[in-house]
Amino acid sequence: MAPPFVRRALLAAPALLAAPARAQSQTQLDVLLVLAMDASGSIAEEEFRLQREGYAEAITHPAVLAAIASGRRGAIGLAALEWGTPGGSQVVVDWMRVGGIASAQDFAEALLGAPRTPQSWNAIGDAIHHASHMLREGPFTGERMVMDISGDAGDMRSHRPAPIARDIVVRRGMVVNALAIAPGGLTRSGENLAAIYERDVIGGPGAFVLQADSRMDLTRSLRAKLIREIS
Repeated sequence: MAPPFVRRALLAAPALLAAPARAQSQTQLDVLLVLAMDASGSIAEEEFRLQREGYAEAITHPAVLAAIASGRRGAIGLAALEWGTPGGSQVVVDWMRVGGIASAQDFAEALLGAPRTPQSWNAIGDAIHHASHMLREGPFTGERMVMDISGDAGDMRSHRPAPIARDIVVRRGMVVNALAIAPGGLTRSGENLAAIYERDVIGGPGAFVLQADSRMDLTRSLRAKLIREIS
Protein backbone atom coordinates (compact mmCIF):
# COMPACT_ATOMS: atom_id res chain seq x y z
CA MET A 1 0.00 0.00 0.00
CA ALA A 2 1.34 3.45 -0.89
CA PRO A 3 2.40 5.76 1.94
CA PRO A 4 -0.16 8.42 2.96
CA PHE A 5 1.72 11.29 1.32
CA VAL A 6 1.83 9.39 -2.00
CA ARG A 7 -1.91 8.63 -1.81
CA ARG A 8 -2.58 12.31 -1.15
CA ALA A 9 -0.45 13.31 -4.15
CA LEU A 10 -2.24 10.84 -6.39
CA LEU A 11 -5.62 12.13 -5.27
CA ALA A 12 -4.56 15.73 -5.87
CA ALA A 13 -3.05 15.07 -9.30
CA PRO A 14 -6.32 15.25 -11.32
CA ALA A 15 -7.20 18.60 -9.76
CA LEU A 16 -3.71 19.95 -10.41
CA LEU A 17 -3.89 18.83 -14.02
CA ALA A 18 -7.37 20.27 -14.47
CA ALA A 19 -6.47 23.72 -13.09
CA PRO A 20 -4.20 24.78 -16.00
CA ALA A 21 -6.78 23.47 -18.46
CA ARG A 22 -9.50 25.59 -16.83
CA ALA A 23 -7.20 28.64 -16.83
CA GLN A 24 -6.41 28.10 -20.49
CA SER A 25 -10.09 27.80 -21.40
CA GLN A 26 -10.75 31.13 -19.67
CA THR A 27 -8.02 33.01 -21.54
CA GLN A 28 -8.14 31.33 -24.94
CA LEU A 29 -9.90 33.65 -27.41
CA ASP A 30 -10.67 33.52 -31.11
CA VAL A 31 -8.35 36.36 -32.16
CA LEU A 32 -5.85 38.64 -30.48
CA LEU A 33 -5.84 42.01 -32.25
CA VAL A 34 -3.59 45.01 -31.65
CA LEU A 35 -4.85 48.25 -33.16
CA ALA A 36 -1.70 50.24 -33.95
CA MET A 37 -2.74 53.82 -34.71
CA ASP A 38 -0.71 56.59 -36.28
CA ALA A 39 -0.26 59.48 -33.82
CA SER A 40 2.74 61.06 -35.55
CA GLY A 41 3.23 64.77 -36.11
CA SER A 42 1.44 64.66 -39.47
CA ILE A 43 -1.87 63.98 -37.70
CA ALA A 44 -3.61 67.24 -36.82
CA GLU A 45 -5.77 67.40 -33.70
CA GLU A 46 -9.06 67.24 -35.61
CA GLU A 47 -7.80 64.32 -37.67
CA PHE A 48 -6.67 62.62 -34.49
CA ARG A 49 -10.11 63.02 -32.91
CA LEU A 50 -11.81 61.66 -36.03
CA GLN A 51 -9.45 58.70 -35.99
CA ARG A 52 -10.22 57.85 -32.36
CA GLU A 53 -13.95 58.27 -32.93
CA GLY A 54 -13.76 56.12 -36.07
CA TYR A 55 -12.18 53.27 -34.15
CA ALA A 56 -14.69 53.58 -31.31
CA GLU A 57 -17.65 53.57 -33.69
CA ALA A 58 -16.31 50.65 -35.71
CA ILE A 59 -15.63 48.49 -32.65
CA THR A 60 -19.19 48.91 -31.36
CA HIS A 61 -20.91 48.48 -34.75
CA PRO A 62 -23.48 45.63 -34.88
CA ALA A 63 -21.75 44.03 -37.87
CA VAL A 64 -18.43 43.90 -36.00
CA LEU A 65 -20.15 42.51 -32.89
CA ALA A 66 -21.82 39.86 -35.06
CA ALA A 67 -18.42 38.89 -36.46
CA ILE A 68 -17.09 38.52 -32.91
CA ALA A 69 -20.10 36.43 -31.86
CA SER A 70 -19.65 34.11 -34.84
CA GLY A 71 -16.32 32.81 -33.53
CA ARG A 72 -16.00 29.53 -31.66
CA ARG A 73 -15.51 31.33 -28.34
CA GLY A 74 -17.48 34.46 -29.18
CA ALA A 75 -14.77 36.75 -27.85
CA ILE A 76 -11.55 38.43 -28.95
CA GLY A 77 -8.65 40.12 -27.18
CA LEU A 78 -8.27 43.77 -28.13
CA ALA A 79 -5.59 46.35 -27.35
CA ALA A 80 -4.53 49.68 -28.84
CA LEU A 81 -1.20 51.43 -29.18
CA GLU A 82 -0.11 54.68 -30.79
CA TRP A 83 3.05 54.92 -32.79
CA GLY A 84 5.24 57.52 -34.43
CA THR A 85 8.48 58.28 -32.58
CA PRO A 86 11.28 55.76 -33.22
CA GLY A 87 11.19 53.38 -30.25
CA GLY A 88 8.43 55.48 -28.66
CA SER A 89 5.16 53.71 -29.43
CA GLN A 90 2.90 53.53 -26.38
CA VAL A 91 -0.06 51.44 -25.26
CA VAL A 92 -3.19 53.58 -24.93
CA VAL A 93 -5.65 50.78 -24.08
CA ASP A 94 -4.25 47.59 -22.60
CA TRP A 95 -5.69 44.16 -23.33
CA MET A 96 -9.43 43.75 -22.87
CA ARG A 97 -11.68 40.80 -23.59
CA VAL A 98 -14.40 41.94 -26.00
CA GLY A 99 -17.32 39.58 -26.39
CA GLY A 100 -20.43 41.72 -26.69
CA ILE A 101 -21.83 45.22 -26.74
CA ALA A 102 -21.00 46.03 -23.10
CA SER A 103 -17.31 45.09 -23.36
CA ALA A 104 -17.05 46.72 -26.79
CA GLN A 105 -18.42 49.95 -25.33
CA ASP A 106 -15.97 49.69 -22.43
CA PHE A 107 -13.10 49.46 -24.91
CA ALA A 108 -14.45 52.34 -27.00
CA GLU A 109 -14.82 54.56 -23.92
CA ALA A 110 -11.31 53.72 -22.75
CA LEU A 111 -9.97 54.61 -26.19
CA LEU A 112 -11.86 57.89 -26.41
CA GLY A 113 -10.80 58.85 -22.90
CA ALA A 114 -7.09 58.07 -23.24
CA PRO A 115 -4.81 61.10 -23.68
CA ARG A 116 -2.90 61.44 -26.93
CA THR A 117 0.66 60.19 -26.63
CA PRO A 118 3.54 62.43 -27.83
CA GLN A 119 4.77 61.05 -31.16
CA SER A 120 6.78 62.20 -34.17
CA TRP A 121 7.93 60.76 -37.47
CA ASN A 122 6.62 57.39 -38.69
CA ALA A 123 8.49 54.47 -37.14
CA ILE A 124 6.25 51.66 -38.38
CA GLY A 125 8.90 48.98 -37.91
CA ASP A 126 9.20 49.83 -34.23
CA ALA A 127 5.41 49.74 -33.89
CA ILE A 128 5.34 46.24 -35.41
CA HIS A 129 8.05 45.14 -32.98
CA HIS A 130 6.13 46.58 -30.00
CA ALA A 131 2.85 45.01 -31.11
CA SER A 132 4.52 41.60 -31.43
CA HIS A 133 5.58 41.74 -27.79
CA MET A 134 2.04 42.67 -26.78
CA LEU A 135 0.67 39.67 -28.67
CA ARG A 136 3.17 37.26 -27.15
CA GLU A 137 3.20 38.53 -23.58
CA GLY A 138 -0.40 39.59 -22.92
CA PRO A 139 -2.91 37.88 -20.61
CA PHE A 140 -4.73 36.02 -23.41
CA THR A 141 -3.96 33.37 -25.98
CA GLY A 142 -5.68 33.25 -29.35
CA GLU A 143 -6.07 31.04 -32.36
CA ARG A 144 -4.79 33.95 -34.45
CA MET A 145 -2.52 36.87 -33.59
CA VAL A 146 -3.07 39.99 -35.71
CA MET A 147 -1.76 43.53 -35.68
CA ASP A 148 -3.55 46.29 -37.56
CA ILE A 149 -1.33 49.18 -38.69
CA SER A 150 -3.10 52.38 -39.79
CA GLY A 151 -1.22 55.41 -41.06
CA ASP A 152 -0.87 58.19 -43.60
CA ALA A 153 2.77 57.66 -44.67
CA GLY A 154 5.43 55.01 -45.05
CA ASP A 155 8.10 53.91 -42.60
CA MET A 156 10.62 56.54 -41.47
CA ARG A 157 13.58 56.31 -39.10
CA SER A 158 12.63 53.02 -37.42
CA HIS A 159 15.32 51.35 -35.37
CA ARG A 160 14.18 48.20 -37.13
CA PRO A 161 12.89 48.89 -40.67
CA ALA A 162 9.31 47.81 -41.32
CA PRO A 163 10.08 45.01 -43.84
CA ILE A 164 12.56 43.41 -41.43
CA ALA A 165 10.20 43.71 -38.45
CA ARG A 166 7.35 42.36 -40.57
CA ASP A 167 9.34 39.32 -41.69
CA ILE A 168 10.31 38.51 -38.09
CA VAL A 169 6.76 38.59 -36.75
CA VAL A 170 5.39 36.60 -39.69
CA ARG A 171 7.90 33.85 -38.89
CA ARG A 172 6.43 33.87 -35.37
CA GLY A 173 2.97 33.12 -36.76
CA MET A 174 1.55 36.64 -36.64
CA VAL A 175 -0.36 38.54 -39.31
CA VAL A 176 0.20 42.22 -40.14
CA ASN A 177 -2.61 44.07 -41.91
CA ALA A 178 -2.68 47.75 -42.81
CA LEU A 179 -5.03 50.64 -43.45
CA ALA A 180 -3.68 53.35 -45.74
CA ILE A 181 -5.26 56.73 -44.96
CA ALA A 182 -4.48 59.07 -47.86
CA PRO A 183 -6.60 61.36 -50.09
CA GLY A 184 -6.80 59.72 -53.47
CA GLY A 185 -4.57 56.99 -52.14
CA LEU A 186 -1.46 59.18 -52.41
CA THR A 187 1.00 60.44 -49.82
CA ARG A 188 2.06 64.08 -49.70
CA SER A 189 5.00 63.17 -51.93
CA GLY A 190 2.68 61.59 -54.51
CA GLU A 191 3.44 57.94 -53.74
CA ASN A 192 0.76 55.26 -53.63
CA LEU A 193 0.46 54.51 -49.92
CA ALA A 194 -1.41 51.22 -50.30
CA ALA A 195 1.38 49.96 -52.56
CA ILE A 196 3.99 51.00 -49.99
CA TYR A 197 2.16 49.13 -47.25
CA GLU A 198 1.70 46.13 -49.54
CA ARG A 199 5.46 46.02 -50.12
CA ASP A 200 6.84 47.00 -46.72
CA VAL A 201 4.26 46.39 -43.99
CA ILE A 202 1.76 43.58 -44.45
CA GLY A 203 2.54 39.90 -44.14
CA GLY A 204 1.26 36.52 -42.99
CA PRO A 205 -1.61 34.30 -44.15
CA GLY A 206 -4.39 36.35 -45.72
CA ALA A 207 -2.69 39.71 -45.01
CA PHE A 208 -4.29 42.68 -46.75
CA VAL A 209 -4.33 46.47 -47.15
CA LEU A 210 -7.47 48.58 -47.20
CA GLN A 211 -7.58 52.23 -48.21
CA ALA A 212 -9.47 55.13 -46.62
CA ASP A 213 -9.52 58.23 -48.82
CA SER A 214 -10.00 60.51 -45.82
CA ARG A 215 -10.39 60.51 -42.06
CA MET A 216 -14.13 60.85 -42.63
CA ASP A 217 -14.02 57.57 -44.58
CA LEU A 218 -12.12 55.92 -41.76
CA THR A 219 -15.08 54.39 -39.89
CA ARG A 220 -16.38 52.55 -42.94
CA SER A 221 -12.92 51.26 -43.81
CA LEU A 222 -12.19 50.23 -40.22
CA ARG A 223 -15.50 48.43 -39.93
CA ALA A 224 -14.80 46.43 -43.08
CA LYS A 225 -11.30 45.72 -41.90
CA LEU A 226 -12.30 44.55 -38.42
CA ILE A 227 -14.98 42.24 -39.82
CA ARG A 228 -12.48 40.70 -42.22
CA GLU A 229 -9.83 40.27 -39.50
CA ILE A 230 -12.18 38.82 -36.92
CA SER A 231 -14.07 36.53 -39.29
